[in-house]
Amino acid sequence: MEVYELIDNTDAKQYEFHVATYIPKIEYIITNNGEIYLTHTEVPIALEGQGIGSQLVEKTLYDIEKKGLRLIPLCPFVAGYIKKHPDWKHLVMKGINI
Repeated sequence: MEVYELIDNTDAKQYEFHVATYIPKIEYIITNNGEIYLTHTEVPIALEGQGIGSQLVEKTLYDIEKKGLRLIPLCPFVAGYIKKHPDWKHLVMKGINI
């Protein structure tokens, strides 16, 4: 599987990859309190089934960890990824169940 560079597009409020002419993305909202809400993940149909969505979530979680943000995963795809990879639960804000 090809490895893609994570881009934090702060103007569009999304993490993204640039894959040929496609832009898989995770949209977010960041609060002034150090919380990040991951609201929506989108992988173009032409790229589905290649592990790109999982790679995007993993790299996004690394970035959130590096920035010391508290995570609220509103997106079902992100929540499902964390459920399958419980090592990431430490990022999830206390009181949030996945």
